[in-house]
Amino acid sequence: MANDIVLTPMMKQFLDLKAKHPDAVMLFRCGDFYETYSDDAVIAAEILGITLTKRANGQGKTIEMAGFPHHALDTYLPKLIRAGKRVAICDQLEDPKTTKKLVKRGITELVTPGVSINDNILNYKENNFLAAVHFGKNECGIAFLDISTGEFLTAEGPFDYIDKLLNNFAPKEVLYERSKKGMFEGNFGNKFFTFELEDWVFTESSARERLLKHFETSSLKGFGVEHLKFGIIASGAILQYLDITQHTQIGHITSLSRIEEDRFVRLDKYTVRSLEIISSMNDGGKSLLDVIDKTISPMGARMLKRWMVFPLKDEKPINDRLNVVEYFFREPEFKELIEEQLHLIGDLERIISKVAVGRVSPREVVQLKVALQAIEPIKEACLKADNPSLNRIGDQLNLCLSIRDKIEKEVNNDPPLLINKGGVIKNGVDSDLDELRKIAYSGKDYLLQIQQRESEITGIPSLKIAYNNVFGYFIEVRNTHKDKVPQEWIRKQTLVNAERYITQELKEYEEKILGAEDKILILETKIYNELVLALTEYIPAIQINANQIARIDCLLSFANGAAQNKYIRPVISDDDVLEIKQGRHPVIEKQLPLGEQYIANDVTIDTEHQQIIIITGPNMAGKSALLRQTALITLMAQIGSFVPAESAHIGIVDKIFTRVGASDNISVGESTFMVEMNEAADILNNVSPRSLVLFDELGRGTSTYDGISIAWAIVEYIHEHPKARARTLFATHYHELNEMEKSFKRIKNYNVSVKEVDNKVIFLRKLERGGSEHSFGIHVAKMAGMPKSIVNRSNDILHKLESDHRKKGISNKHLSEVGENREGMQLSFFQLDDPILCQIRDEILNLDVNNLTPLEALNKLNDIKKILKGK
Repeated sequence: MANDIVLTPMMKQFLDLKAKHPDAVMLFRCGDFYETYSDDAVIAAEILGITLTKRANGQGKTIEMAGFPHHALDTYLPKLIRAGKRVAICDQLEDPKTTKKLVKRGITELVTPGVSINDNILNYKENNFLAAVHFGKNECGIAFLDISTGEFLTAEGPFDYIDKLLNNFAPKEVLYERSKKGMFEGNFGNKFFTFELEDWVFTESSARERLLKHFETSSLKGFGVEHLKFGIIASGAILQYLDITQHTQIGHITSLSRIEEDRFVRLDKYTVRSLEIISSMNDGGKSLLDVIDKTISPMGARMLKRWMVFPLKDEKPINDRLNVVEYFFREPEFKELIEEQLHLIGDLERIISKVAVGRVSPREVVQLKVALQAIEPIKEACLKADNPSLNRIGDQLNLCLSIRDKIEKEVNNDPPLLINKGGVIKNGVDSDLDELRKIAYSGKDYLLQIQQRESEITGIPSLKIAYNNVFGYFIEVRNTHKDKVPQEWIRKQTLVNAERYITQELKEYEEKILGAEDKILILETKIYNELVLALTEYIPAIQINANQIARIDCLLSFANGAAQNKYIRPVISDDDVLEIKQGRHPVIEKQLPLGEQYIANDVTIDTEHQQIIIITGPNMAGKSALLRQTALITLMAQIGSFVPAESAHIGIVDKIFTRVGASDNISVGESTFMVEMNEAADILNNVSPRSLVLFDELGRGTSTYDGISIAWAIVEYIHEHPKARARTLFATHYHELNEMEKSFKRIKNYNVSVKEVDNKVIFLRKLERGGSEHSFGIHVAKMAGMPKSIVNRSNDILHKLESDHRKKGISNKHLSEVGENREGMQLSFFQLDDPILCQIRDEILNLDVNNLTPLEALNKLNDIKKILKGK
């Protein structure tokens, strides 16, 4: 804005505040409205669909403006945040009534996609993580914080590990050092909402100091992160960012945990995506999470999502989970009780976080009480249960009796949403409050008593007490009884047929009544704030409760899913045998048309006898479904869930790798083949003898023989290399790979069977021993509705190629022979880049052959000849 413009004082105030956060949309409180100005107004009007107007800005100048009523903040703020905007909320810091000058204003909060406590912005089924990444020379530190739940996690490792964590935690906002933009986008892409911070934030001294100050400790050893130098820097950066965005009340962030990579199965981002664990790749499709999530509480839903991408790889904790799931089956009464109580609990974790940031509403405090009451029967039932894991949960649940009873005693059961509406605190809590309420709300009775008493004393039957804004309460006496009025009454007003008087008693009472309502609000707020303060001491205990409730909720969800979908308990063992009998794909079986059964299959792989299975068979026969279901059953077993099979022996897997389908990155300038090779290289560099590897149609992006050679070499490496030797399923079109079984003893051929009846293909979807002879691609083309002439021609070419000696490969000679064999096919000269030929093509295409007379046909032919002669 030009300096020569004389600004209004308010616009100057706006610009001074805006300069503090120039990149944020500022909501400027002005009376009953939040207003946005200038560029912010243009952005807000577009995102929120509100009217863009203009406002005077000193000396005949105007400025764009868009605004909305202050009480609609909860409606409009989430829309701005979801559109990826940072929003600075600028409030009035004093009551406009008390000042004659410009109202003091200040930024009270900076809301960003990663830092939000507003229920309308948050999704109860997922965490709202803010992440920070610190780049070292060869590795990165990373930290995640969900301010709405208080979870604070950190880790460090090579770039690909950090990439995997970013994809699994899916933060809503990522912070990094201003000078490292290129590094961030080069390693992690540009799909995250990011914010750049100054370099000083990412220094070890400032980060460590900030963490120690927050946790009030002398070192970070107690959190098990002391040695994670880069992780500490990232964690400190997050706390600095909370300072910058003015989120200073963070007492619910009680610890910093290390993400222990070695405890969990490694799933890279390709695997999470291609197995559709968390979300489907197709619009309207279902993910594994959609099918197995039967959680009741929001904490359970969030925990289950985390469990899905962090499966366990130790036998005991997996069996502990499975034992609880089984206990739910054995004890239906116990299951019913837990289910009933979980419905009462609500979002314990986020409510207690609101207590810490001082934003908890009276209704949420009552919900907290209801939740604590519901935990009591859960605790008792868990302690009595014949299961050590449930006993441990019972031990850790804290009833917080004293605070629960305090809420019960002090807060009404159905309070208003806001404390300033009054009626939050119960009667009998505070004698002053009761007295004031009596005055404020029983005033009418008291006035009637005075009226009756005075009427009797003076003998004036028609005396009445009323109120007006000019002089408050008064006594009205008709003129006929004027002479009976006592001397001490003071006359205030004379009407045509009556007089109005006030008395000392009425004046005192009036002051009492009018002051009472204000005093009631002040007192209620004070009592309520003391209650909230008392609640803050219980934050750690209630966070533990939330965590244990989430655990029991997830395990109950597994039990309910298993009952509904006929899953069985897998056998978990510390060996390398994966044996699934009659396994089914958990997602596909739920999406079959009514009455159609999913065709189950057996799969057995180990590292001694049948390490690599090569599966051939036509498209659509179910090779991909078979590969994916093997991985999904393994994954479900290792998160502690029952699985869709008749029986399953799961030798624990340490990593699951998939190279499935062409996940094209063409938009980023990579070809299908390049993507395939990157993913395959990632697998071969990280594979171990305990891994499970799935390859589906590798080498599709290049020529047939390149593809076969690469696929062959990869399979050979996994078979021969002592560090690889992973259990592998390899689905392929290349029947040539069936030759490998003869040379390598742990490679076995299987095919997904197909039956041909009357020259039609029936897909049996059964896995059978032995390779398959030929592909049925042409049949699939026919089923897809390809024109008949193309299907027939494809068959001719296929027979010609197959009748030639296959080993020679497809040389140009063969193709020329195929060309000679074209029965009356037109020469394809229309592909030639010649304008004359294009003109002729257009001439022919525009002919209406059915209505053409012989003479017109000859004339047209002559025209075409002329065109050619001209050429």
